[in-house]
Amino acid sequence: MINDQYYKRRYVIIAIVVVVVIVYILRLFQLQIVDTSTLDQAENNALVRQTIYPSRGLIYDRNGELLVFNQPIYEVTMIMREQRNGFDTISFCKSLGIDRERFDRRVEEIKDRGRNRSYSPYTPQVFMSQLGKEDVAVLQESLWKYSGIGIRKRTLRDYTYPSAAHVLGSVGEVSQQDIEHDSYYSSGDYAGRDGVERTYEKWLRGEKGVEVLMRDSRGRIQGRYRNGELDKAPKTGQDLTLSIDIGLQMAAEELLAGKIGSVVAIEPKTGEILTLASSPTWNPALLVGKQRSENYVLLSTDPTKPLLNRATQAQYPPGSTFKTLQTLVCMEDGMLKTTTKYPCSGPSSTPIKCTHHHGSPVSLESAIEQSCNPYFWYAFRDFLEQDGYGKDNELFRHRYELWRTDVMKFGLGQKFADTDLREQSAGSIPSLSFYDKFYGKKGWKAITIRSLSIGQGEILVTPLQLCNMAATIANDGWYITPHLNKTDSMLTHVHSTDIPAEYFSVVKTGMERVMQNGTGRWSRPADIRVGGKTGTAQAGKGNEDHAIFIGIAPIDDPQICIAVIVENAGFGATWAAPIANLLIEKYITGDVQRKDVYKRISNSVLNSDVKKR
Repeated sequence: MINDQYYKRRYVIIAIVVVVVIVYILRLFQLQIVDTSTLDQAENNALVRQTIYPSRGLIYDRNGELLVFNQPIYEVTMIMREQRNGFDTISFCKSLGIDRERFDRRVEEIKDRGRNRSYSPYTPQVFMSQLGKEDVAVLQESLWKYSGIGIRKRTLRDYTYPSAAHVLGSVGEVSQQDIEHDSYYSSGDYAGRDGVERTYEKWLRGEKGVEVLMRDSRGRIQGRYRNGELDKAPKTGQDLTLSIDIGLQMAAEELLAGKIGSVVAIEPKTGEILTLASSPTWNPALLVGKQRSENYVLLSTDPTKPLLNRATQAQYPPGSTFKTLQTLVCMEDGMLKTTTKYPCSGPSSTPIKCTHHHGSPVSLESAIEQSCNPYFWYAFRDFLEQDGYGKDNELFRHRYELWRTDVMKFGLGQKFADTDLREQSAGSIPSLSFYDKFYGKKGWKAITIRSLSIGQGEILVTPLQLCNMAATIANDGWYITPHLNKTDSMLTHVHSTDIPAEYFSVVKTGMERVMQNGTGRWSRPADIRVGGKTGTAQAGKGNEDHAIFIGIAPIDDPQICIAVIVENAGFGATWAAPIANLLIEKYITGDVQRKDVYKRISNSVLNSDVKKR
């Protein structure tokens, strides 16, 4: 054994070397296996992940007519990490037809994490969007000169017809809130903003794909990475077939031109919406592409409120159309029978006067035909006062609550919760608490709320609810929730009024008499048995009444129910009834026979502000 003090030190040196090697091994293990950030950075330098956007699903009407399709557009992307010294900004701007000031401003916007929270210098950012093929043609030829710049294909919506804007909705750029709520979206993505485009966004949007490209040390794309092994193909969105009849829709919009109002038509047996027209409206193509923002401002500031979907959001007193429902609720309670008669003194009647003279006493079917206000006031009063008023008004209040419950079974006073119509108003069937607030629990009686008997006062309905009420009458007491998606049968969404079917035949007979001998006789189409009810709704002091009409056709085998409201147009028989019956004629026969009437109404202007549109 060598007795050397330095000999033993070799073990120390060996130990130090072993420790250093182990440390290096552990560090390499951490960098390569545990912590992949360095590899990710290296990979980001070598690879480009290019999102491939799917085409949105197409939208068709009930007869297979194409309503909404896609047109190709392009966007220019920029990877900030690639913007090295020597980037020819002037040449790049020239190829896109922009100036240096716009270039600098857009770069700052991209880097602003307040506006662009998903910003990363390693991933493609949208520099310019919604460009046509001609806009990127020059850049495409010289793309190799600009490191980090790419051209990506996208699609924009296009429309076969300039109609149904409220139904279809629009597609626009996602907000930061959209991005936070759904990881599918990134800055610069598009999504449905309203209408069925929004309701069926996940159905229509499809799934994004990705293409992984490899580049060299100078940032030049060398081709697909691993022969596309990591690529993912996009999935096109699903097509959507609507219940709308585009021919009927366009006719409704033409008849409403120059007027403020709406038309709703429903196939009663299925709850499928055939027409949902609101006037004024606009060509849906106005809210597409670069012009979207400017046109949206014009629409949103227009005093006629074209963005308001009056068919589902506007609220009106139903007027005399409500007498059909009043009849059914009173008959179901047993207080009203076909033999029940009440007196009428015409315009001299009190506390509610009749609008015209007719025979007295009045029978039920004649009361519907002649729209006798006193008749329905007496029926309403007797319903509420059947048990008297009781202590502290409790018996009367109980009767009112029974009446309100039965009325709401027709879909009034509430939004349709199980429908695909997003933009709705609830309307109003006043509650006990509503009247208690103004009069106290003991301070109101039947005479206080007499206007409700004829569809005035505090009752408010939407045109959609009014048409659904007609559909419920057509079906003898039940309805399927109104909806727009024809591929969803909604057969499980059946709602019943629990009113015996035989009572509805009385109302239908009265409605047919309206069209034969009453206020609707002048607009009745030939050879079609139509049941209808005209109405006028008060529009506030100093304003002309709203014209209203509901119709069912054919009355013996209903295929279409319709509701029309024309604001500030006076009597329902003058404007609303002719519009409704022309549309019934078109739907049942396939064409409008009375073309002279159609032309006169479609060319008539009741609101000059709408004409200027």
